[in-house]
Amino acid sequence: MLKITSAEFLQGVADLHQLPKNELKEVLFIGRSNVGKSSLLNKMCNRKNLARSSNTPGKTREINYYIVNNQFYFVDLPGYGYAKVPEQMRAGWKRMIEDFLKRGRPIALGMQLIDSRQEPTPLDLMMMDWLEYYEIPYLLILTKADKLPVSKLTKQLEGYKVRFNQQLTEGSCRGIVPFSILSTDGKGELLRLIDVHMNHAMSQKKEAV
Repeated sequence: MLKITSAEFLQGVADLHQLPKNELKEVLFIGRSNVGKSSLLNKMCNRKNLARSSNTPGKTREINYYIVNNQFYFVDLPGYGYAKVPEQMRAGWKRMIEDFLKRGRPIALGMQLIDSRQEPTPLDLMMMDWLEYYEIPYLLILTKADKLPVSKLTKQLEGYKVRFNQQLTEGSCRGIVPFSILSTDGKGELLRLIDVHMNHAMSQKKEAV
């Protein structure tokens, strides 16, 4: 299983021309504002305040790069879906993120975060459609799992598996993982799956060479 021994903020990217020149493999953190992306990233790296987040939901417009183990990147995409963000800004976000996903090759794995207490929003489903379209392997992470009773979380998980059965069996979704910041339930499984997909991406790169 993957062990994270170092993680540092590298840079914020407001324009795709600013992407890091050192093209390492990437693990993407994707989700709406306030879904818990920063908390998840911090917990995965065992760092309390590593991930940068804005006090105002929907305000962060940069793609934040973190270098992990000096081997790959965690990439925190701007949160989406906050109602007070102007339509023009939302449209700009869509263009930037779709152009970002089009690159394809450096992305080893996407992690699509959804609040376990809620149904996926239209924007969540749009992001999943993009990941499917660009054939980017991804996980569905059900955040804030500790806020649901075990029986309800189990029912929610089964419902997600039924709803997204086609993506799980024929598409690019590689699993659905409930995650709790408080108990860290799900962390070990996420590290295992990141390791699997990172190794797969690296082996593909070697074959291509």
